Amino acid sequence: MLARAIERADGGETMHVARITVELLRPVPLEPLSLAVRIVRPGKKVQLVEATLATDAHEVARALALRIRRIDLPIPDRLPMDGETVDPPERGDSLVMSKKNFYDGFHNRAVEHRFVRGSFQEAGASTDWIRLTVPLVEGEAPSPLCRVAAVADFGNGISGVLPPDRFTYINPDLTISLHRYPRDEWVCLDARTRVEPNGVGMAESRLFDRDGPIGRAVQCLILDERPRE
Repeated sequence: MLARAIERADGGETMHVARITVELLRPVPLEPLSLAVRIVRPGKKVQLVEATLATDAHEVARALALRIRRIDLPIPDRLPMDGETVDPPERGDSLVMSKKNFYDGFHNRAVEHRFVRGSFQEAGASTDWIRLTVPLVEGEAPSPLCRVAAVADFGNGISGVLPPDRFTYINPDLTISLHRYPRDEWVCLDARTRVEPNGVGMAESRLFDRDGPIGRAVQCLILDERPRE
């Protein structure tokens, strides 16, 4: 919802959202929320846009985005750029999350997963194609930016390295940087997590669509040991 507000803010139709940093301030409750957006730095080529999500009592999330103007630019062929691709979602394993092992939520009732490497149950790096299976707003097709924003937060969940029965690794933020938007509903996360004995970690996801790389997503992690019963 923050990404949707940011890309629609005044003049957004001519701009590319190149970066969004979301601060997750509080748990988002199942109650009415208010959404506000403002242009922090106007400009013809570069803009900063801020969006906030709040209950009647508290602000629960805030996002600051960098928008860059779009133009038609003739790029030479055969530039020395990374042309790496990943296996398409059709070659991935469809993940079925049983209620025995997974509680009902966005992660298994609003998205579809196709792993081409690793899985939720395996520790370490993984590569997962994800797509929304429900609309963000009823009667409205999600934009390419909204599709990325909706799934980029899975990086730490699909690449955890610590035993989940002993540790938690919650992300208080999410930064997404995009040099282009995905061309269809599938977005791929090639994710890996790093942890440190100071209680801090980081999850990084390379983002792909069917044509190749589209950007990066990074999450800072708060590491904790679960209380022993």
